[in-house]
Amino acid sequence: MRLLHTSDWHLGQALHNFERHYEHQRFLDWLLDTIETERVDALLIAGDIFDNANPSSASQKQLYRFLQRAKERMPHLNLVVVGGNHDSPGRLEAPGPLLEAHGTRVIGAVQRHADGAIDLDALVLPLTGADGSVQAWCLAVPFLRPGDVPRKTAHDYPSENAADPYLAGIALLYKQALELALSRRQPGQAIVAMGHCHMVDGQMSADSERRIVIGGTEMLPAGIFDPAIAYAALGHLHLAQAVGKQDHIRYCGSPIPLSFAEVGYQHQVLRIDLDGDAVREIAPIAIPRAVQLLRVPARPALIAQVLEELAALDVPDAPTEEQPFLEVRVRLDAPEPGLRARIEAALDGKPVRLAKIETSSAARGSAVDAEVMTLDRLEQLKPDDIFRQLYQQRFGNQAPPDQLSAFAELMLP
Repeated sequence: MRLLHTSDWHLGQALHNFERHYEHQRFLDWLLDTIETERVDALLIAGDIFDNANPSSASQKQLYRFLQRAKERMPHLNLVVVGGNHDSPGRLEAPGPLLEAHGTRVIGAVQRHADGAIDLDALVLPLTGADGSVQAWCLAVPFLRPGDVPRKTAHDYPSENAADPYLAGIALLYKQALELALSRRQPGQAIVAMGHCHMVDGQMSADSERRIVIGGTEMLPAGIFDPAIAYAALGHLHLAQAVGKQDHIRYCGSPIPLSFAEVGYQHQVLRIDLDGDAVREIAPIAIPRAVQLLRVPARPALIAQVLEELAALDVPDAPTEEQPFLEVRVRLDAPEPGLRARIEAALDGKPVRLAKIETSSAARGSAVDAEVMTLDRLEQLKPDDIFRQLYQQRFGNQAPPDQLSAFAELMLP
């Protein structure tokens, strides 16, 4: 059986006010072709389908059109979607009955029976092959909030998790779901798990990920996944990686760059081939980048060098939706009035989209070692004293007389 693991689409995401609909559509079109070319049996989408809990109608149409086309092109395809921390569980599940009618299972949140017991049946899903027979079982677990985990007392949890009921509840939920799957599977059927969480030692992508902190717990240990689980398909972290040096517990990463920190990163989906109840091979499939991200210069530089490099920037002409996004990186040693206007003038006529101007200074951060002020000392400071100190902290030198005069004029009654 062949699985394809993807996550963190973040449909509707904007990059510094530039919408990404075109890039997402290019990815989804590529994914449709890949599903067919690779003859995939199951597509696992591990959360954060949308960028926020109230996605636009265009983003929702984009998702549902993809799901419809995927089933049209591969009628036997299993589609399993779990919610992430960016998704609204209710909104994600709202069209569930319609989606399930054509073979898509959507799990936005953990459901409970009238007596309060967790509906484990809704989390343990059969995955069928091209001939319709069950080839594997999927523990389809969405992002778990405190109210989603089993309501047990501390003595019901494994001793190593007793100090953290939320963490212990997650471990217990996976344990209960696994026990149900084990009771149903036949010889030769694999068990795979899905989850949307931050695992211990997981590498985050700078600037594009929201930390998950609930009750003091942020990261989960790899031991949550029992050895009986052949593969764990995770979402939340935007960089593809194995967890805890265990090759079968994987993040696939996001399909498009969600910040300029990912300029040089190759995005991917993961293809997993099962052989009976075990994994035979895990292989990345590189996703082509529809729109390039540029950082100029490669390292922050003074404005004269920045303007020179921008003037020399040679970018092929392209339709607006295909023009690269640009981050300009400027190192300041003094205030730079009209900075944006000078950069825009240097870019005039060039087919790029200026998304971000990142400013920094060599002195920034030096205040960490400065003496901590008491409240009494702070009360004694005059506004111009604070201005002098902030200028020194930011630019590493004394505020010039004209700046001090301008500030004093602003402070006049």
